[in-house]
Amino acid sequence: MTSVQQPSTSTKDDILMYLLRQGEATAHDLAEHFEVSAQAIRRHLKDLEAEALIEHRTVQEGMGRPNHLYQISAKGRDRYPAKYDEFALSLLDTMAATMGQDQVGTMLRKQWERKALEYRDRIGTGSLGERVARLVQIRQAEGYMSEWHEVSDGDVRQTGPGYIITEYNCAISHIAESFPSVCGHELEMFQVALTDCTVQRTHWLVRGEHRCGYLVQGLD
Repeated sequence: MTSVQQPSTSTKDDILMYLLRQGEATAHDLAEHFEVSAQAIRRHLKDLEAEALIEHRTVQEGMGRPNHLYQISAKGRDRYPAKYDEFALSLLDTMAATMGQDQVGTMLRKQWERKALEYRDRIGTGSLGERVARLVQIRQAEGYMSEWHEVSDGDVRQTGPGYIITEYNCAISHIAESFPSVCGHELEMFQVALTDCTVQRTHWLVRGEHRCGYLVQGLD
């Protein structure tokens, strides 16, 4: 008698991590990826959906049965960012009420300029690839699920060495919801921190995408 492989106790967390990285997946995709039975995966999906950590949309492909595409919910994303931003958000709200929104915006810009210079000092010198790797390590330590990879030939029109920085969560998501300008400052911050390169935004959580992405390219 063939036994059915049982999922590990961490499978739910693994599913959330997979959906955080991939955006969407079917139960079949997940079963294949984790090499467990579809029945076991569906039990976990049912539990995760009951906890409001994931949600699904139904798509019809051809004449067969509709398919469920699962994605992580806002509540599920909140499991990953650090919670230290809650006090900061309360403080910013108080400052906006007393000082005015414009002055708070100016203060946030100055904060990001200061952060950019701090990053640049901590990153130090070296090739662009080495500096990108060190920046990602710093971001990971700050609570971002951040990673990087080198751009392959043909992926983009390259003027020099190219790298993609991807962040699957936002450690200051609650602040960004109330003060969206902080997201715009992040792009400027990376540009100042890395120097001698261009930085372009490729994906943005604020626009409903499942990750933030930045293309970093060296200059000729």
